[in-house]
Amino acid sequence: MRIGLIGTGNMGTILTEAFAESLSISCENIIITNRTISKAERIKQHYPTIHVRPSAHEVIAEADYIFLCVKPLEIHPLLREINPELLQNKCFISITSPVHTDELEQLINCPVVRAVPSITNRSLSGTTLVTFGQLCNEQQKKDVLYMLQEISTPVQIDNNVIRIASDLASCGPAFFSYLAQSYVDAAVENTEITKEQATMLTSNMLIGLGKLLEKQIYTLPSLEEKVCVKGGVTGKGIEVLEKYALQMFEELVAVTHEKYEIDRDEVTQQFHSRTQ
Repeated sequence: MRIGLIGTGNMGTILTEAFAESLSISCENIIITNRTISKAERIKQHYPTIHVRPSAHEVIAEADYIFLCVKPLEIHPLLREINPELLQNKCFISITSPVHTDELEQLINCPVVRAVPSITNRSLSGTTLVTFGQLCNEQQKKDVLYMLQEISTPVQIDNNVIRIASDLASCGPAFFSYLAQSYVDAAVENTEITKEQATMLTSNMLIGLGKLLEKQIYTLPSLEEKVCVKGGVTGKGIEVLEKYALQMFEELVAVTHEKYEIDRDEVTQQFHSRTQ
């Protein structure tokens, strides 16, 4: 099984490195390309047996499973160009949430999958959100799940919840990193702790929290219960979060969904115009 990745920006690079280090796919069976080819060549410096090709056409010719790791509005024009090469024995995998599998199937000739990754996949953890197109056969589904299981926990997701699922699994690391950094900044601003100390303590806390959840020692609600003593210091802190956090996250969900609808409108216009 040979996989290709078209686009080695942030997520394309993360997927390439994760697949290479998971050992589920040997580097000799990974083929990559990028519009700025030097970016792909930089990955090859770390994984010398990965193959770099000058264009998407060469990647498609050599790969069985092709990951398209480009921005949503770049997908349609690229697919129109490469569609004749996407034969029935290929499987096309888009990593962007606004483009649905049924739209892809209307445009190209081969089976399709949507697989939305997360930066956490770089540590061979986290979640990948998966939607299979109607043309995928059982072997293709099995192969895709095998690949993704080696770098994440694949979760099958329908279109009606793809945005909120992406918020939680894919955008979540950035959101919670921002919150953690804000916590560090507040600690430094209002006490005598150094930024280095506050960052180290917060980072170690997050790592420990993750391990507690991973080992199922606690769930999120039971962990809060265990640490929080009513009337104690943690309880007072929770009171502040109860006052502000829910509204903050409701606004966050609202704006991400608003942006998603804008992206969907633009993508739909592209795919609709193709059918005229």
